[in-house]
Amino acid sequence: MTELFSNVLNITWQQAVMWIIGALLIYLAIKKDMEPSLLLPMGFGAILVNLPMSGAVNQIYNGVTEVGIIDVLFNSGIANELFPLLLFVGIGAMIDFGPLLSNPKLMIFGAAAQFGIFFTLCLAGVLGFDLKDAASIAIIGAADGPTSIFVANFFNSKYIGAIMVAAYSYMALVPLIQPPVIKALTTKRERMIRMPYEQKTVSKTTKILFPIVITVITGIISPRSVALIGFLMFGNLIRECGVLDSLSETAQKVLANLVTLFLGITIATKMQAEYFLTTETLMIIGLGLFAFIFDTAGGVIFAKILNLFLKDGKKINPMIGAAGISAFPMSARVVHKMGLKEDSQNFLLMHSIGVNVSGQIASVIAGGLILNLIK
Repeated sequence: MTELFSNVLNITWQQAVMWIIGALLIYLAIKKDMEPSLLLPMGFGAILVNLPMSGAVNQIYNGVTEVGIIDVLFNSGIANELFPLLLFVGIGAMIDFGPLLSNPKLMIFGAAAQFGIFFTLCLAGVLGFDLKDAASIAIIGAADGPTSIFVANFFNSKYIGAIMVAAYSYMALVPLIQPPVIKALTTKRERMIRMPYEQKTVSKTTKILFPIVITVITGIISPRSVALIGFLMFGNLIRECGVLDSLSETAQKVLANLVTLFLGITIATKMQAEYFLTTETLMIIGLGLFAFIFDTAGGVIFAKILNLFLKDGKKINPMIGAAGISAFPMSARVVHKMGLKEDSQNFLLMHSIGVNVSGQIASVIAGGLILNLIK
């Protein structure tokens, strides 16, 4: 009997804290419906890997290393960037670039909303993080989980667990974080600006050529982002080609959901107490929020600057700039709802969706540029 319960003595307070964190993630997933397909497996995984002598992760018994299945999955799916790239295929299949193609000018807002990434990179460096770790942390601001994982893993950041938790948590918290930032930077009059939407027909040929052209252009400008942008655009090409409807549906639902589940529980290997409960983790969570806020602010401020040069009747509702982050389609919905709250006849959904999908592309390119610039 004593032997049966001997492992209880191996429990540490740090592991108990990680159980609480895991339980909190599960609570947010189930009770608050915040990214449940990701936060639930992350929460359960956090508990799983923090059980004393957990057989789910690598352990040394009598001098011999016994391989844990979660570490096997990590090495097979995250260490080689496979899971994030497969997830990008599913995301690409979900995205309709029609609103962006009908109004290509919206692309500039996606670019403007990446300002916080580079600002946070500098700040993280000042706070003492290694340049590669600082770059990995800064990408959190794009609210793009797969890109965050890809960059952090490429740079072999030891903070990948904290980076992923922060990136996906802030994605889930978009409806709570963005509205106060937007309101702080805009007046009621600005939020009531109407932007009539003119329905324009985008040819099937254009929709098919778009992912191919974007991949080629991005690959020339930022070669290291080819895998990221290529898998995203491949997913979109499956959607738009018109001859692979069943595969498109599979990519959007089955593939995306399955990979997200495996991604969530696998990344938990980096949520072991000795890696996660550090001062640096708290700093990363704070810097991630800082980047997220400044990305949102960058898009809004850019729109306000443009309005200084536009005539009345042509002005832009600055709220759509906030949709330039990569959290698709949550950010676009936030902007649309805020517009309706100020004016029940102000429909900003199509404009904000166009900006939102441009932000998806821009965040991938930003990640690629960081990979190119930092050696």
